[in-house]
Amino acid sequence: MSQDTTRIAAEAVARQMAYCDRMLALNEGRAVPPRALVDTYGCQQNEADSERLRGYLRAMGYDMTEREDEADVIVINTCAIREHAEDRVFGNIGALVHTKRRNPAQIICLCGCMAQEEHVAERIRGSFRHVDLVFGPHALWKFPELLWRVVSRRGRVFETTDEPGSIAEGIPLLRKEGVKAWVSIMYGCNNFCTYCIVPHVRGRERSRAPEIILDEVRALVGQGYRDITFLGQNVNSYGKDLGLAVDFADLLRMANEIPGEFLLRFMTSHPKDASQKLFETMASCEKAAPHFHLPVQAGNDRVLRAMNRSYTRQGYLDKVTALRAVIPDVVITSDVIVGFPGETAEEFEDTMTLIKQVRYDALFTFLYSPRKGTPAAEMEDPMPREEKMTHFQRLVDTQNEISAEKHQAYVGQTVRCLIDGKGEDARNNLTARTPGNRLVHLSGDAALIGTLQEIQITSASTWALFGEIR
Repeated sequence: MSQDTTRIAAEAVARQMAYCDRMLALNEGRAVPPRALVDTYGCQQNEADSERLRGYLRAMGYDMTEREDEADVIVINTCAIREHAEDRVFGNIGALVHTKRRNPAQIICLCGCMAQEEHVAERIRGSFRHVDLVFGPHALWKFPELLWRVVSRRGRVFETTDEPGSIAEGIPLLRKEGVKAWVSIMYGCNNFCTYCIVPHVRGRERSRAPEIILDEVRALVGQGYRDITFLGQNVNSYGKDLGLAVDFADLLRMANEIPGEFLLRFMTSHPKDASQKLFETMASCEKAAPHFHLPVQAGNDRVLRAMNRSYTRQGYLDKVTALRAVIPDVVITSDVIVGFPGETAEEFEDTMTLIKQVRYDALFTFLYSPRKGTPAAEMEDPMPREEKMTHFQRLVDTQNEISAEKHQAYVGQTVRCLIDGKGEDARNNLTARTPGNRLVHLSGDAALIGTLQEIQITSASTWALFGEIR
């Protein structure tokens, strides 16, 4: 796929801003300023998409609220990765019938990955009549036009056309206040792992132009953001569609040259595209955080083939070794799926031995969740759920032990950390992050948020560190 076929013309984006102006004129005539709520589920890419939705809504004259009963427009930005997330969304959508009954003019929108699934859109159409607007990730860029259609015609609108995807620049963003920012560098996925719905709902890989990304990073640094994360379904394949001989390692190096004091992070990576060039670039770039999220998913070669992961256990381990050779103190995190269809007890043991060999700093662990429309959902799955749950708990317990040991090794060290927010415990009213993205609880003046401080680590738990400012 080339950039010519995926880039939305500037004139088309300008038309969306014209729809924003129409909505703004309508809203300025109201006695009470209207409010909007954007409720986000799922990954950081969804968070980044919600920033664009909020940007559009602000341009249309809406103030933001966190209360459903106050909102004139509710936008639910959904995730389709696991069944549990979908069940939560359906439950929350169902509950909104009460707010709609109290405020019949309220507009309820469903968007994101779930909305792009045909069976979900049909269920909303038939069983959730109070939902006014449904649109998938491909249509996010024309949200103002879709909302205007709902407002002007008072009819339901569904925009879930299946297409490869696109890139639209110039959409306004409304980021949450703080020191962290997400920057989407690409969209979509070409890998088609057999358990994953993402390529079916987010389209093919398409990269943003490097100069646009770098301009966005410069602006963020100028606005005071100090922790910037590059986002993509597989950032390691960035640039393959651009024809510019610029890959992800090159982009990281160019961003590292931007003046200012900030950290660069990225996620997510696919192991098959994690290159020696990227490892060495990270090692040589002082702003590249020493943290690599490298999802393994399983430790058995047959299961990896069934997942269509395109690497072997040994190939994965070789990359971990190469990464640690150039960045000895790198923090490595990963994703693991337990109970993939057909996985045997013996094959699960291969995952356990891999976990013990790599010794991740942290794991995101998931019990396999079938996704309608994926090949894995049609595979035979004879293992009882109870046995899968036993395996899952063993994996969690083992990783918790490793994480606790890894965190304990920080005690006594002094680490330069970014103080990034307020804590929930009065005894530790601030939070910070190590360069490797380990959470630190500490006490101090809230004015320190956004600054880098030398913090002595005084104690540790399985999930966090505790420290004092030196």
